[in-house]
Amino acid sequence: MPGKAVVIALGGNAILQHRETGTAEEQFANVRRASRRIAEIASDGYAVVITHGNGPQVGDILLKNEIAKESLPPMPLDVCGAESQGMIGYLLQQSMHEALVAAGLDCPVATVLTQTLVDGDDPAFENPEKPIGPLYTAMQAKRLQEEKGWRVVQVPGQGCRRVVPSPRPVAFVEGQAILRLFIAGVIVIAAGGGGVPVVAESEGTLRGVEAVVDKDYTAALLARLIGAGDLLILTDVEHIALNYGRPGRQDISEMTVAEAREHLAAGQFPPGSMGPKIEASIGFLEAGGERVIIASLERAADALAGRAGTRIRW
Repeated sequence: MPGKAVVIALGGNAILQHRETGTAEEQFANVRRASRRIAEIASDGYAVVITHGNGPQVGDILLKNEIAKESLPPMPLDVCGAESQGMIGYLLQQSMHEALVAAGLDCPVATVLTQTLVDGDDPAFENPEKPIGPLYTAMQAKRLQEEKGWRVVQVPGQGCRRVVPSPRPVAFVEGQAILRLFIAGVIVIAAGGGGVPVVAESEGTLRGVEAVVDKDYTAALLARLIGAGDLLILTDVEHIALNYGRPGRQDISEMTVAEAREHLAAGQFPPGSMGPKIEASIGFLEAGGERVIIASLERAADALAGRAGTRIRW
């Protein structure tokens, strides 16, 4: 088994930043920058598994489906998620290879297109609330609700948007493949965008579902799978903060599980932003993890060394 292990969860800003158009050149430049940071961590002796978000990319794929629907058959959400995993996996594989060679490391990199098993009875299926895809006019939204049975909600001042369920991950169909590659010394890229959500049918077959699995819960599950002591969640802020965006903001450098629960119950970490990261962190630590570090991409290696970011521990 490799030495000290870490799962690194890349936020969307590591691949596509605000106000960028999403060209291949832009995304490659961002991923190369992220890969250099990850190579620094590998150089420090860590065995690395990488996971990532896919929100902007899968949104673009859905928009392309919508634009081309009169010429080509649109693909369902699970297939679109798989497409995004393949694309981002390619960007990361090539960029990580370059960064590792530059760091003098001889380490293979491989992407595992991952199916994430979810419970078909998860309450999230009765309450879809994860927004995906493009904005629609009220007339378009009404037609999509009637024709496709989509749930569409109003986005104040912008238009209407589709929402889908966000069930919790249970296991990875490719879990053994991920684990064996990791044990063999491969830097594995897995469960991108939370993985493709599937449910197990009674006869043992798998069926993709129109849903999105939160990448932070998936990252925690991935860390448990490989027995990682550390989970490093990289985002676009330097620290977790109390009263974020309000008077009296307070950056936190260290927080216990008990304090995290207390702040979560007090509404300090909303469901649409830091909430899932905190809940996933608590779950990982309760399952035997040692540390969760939430930090900015630029300070990734410093955060693992205890010099940056917010550490959550027992």
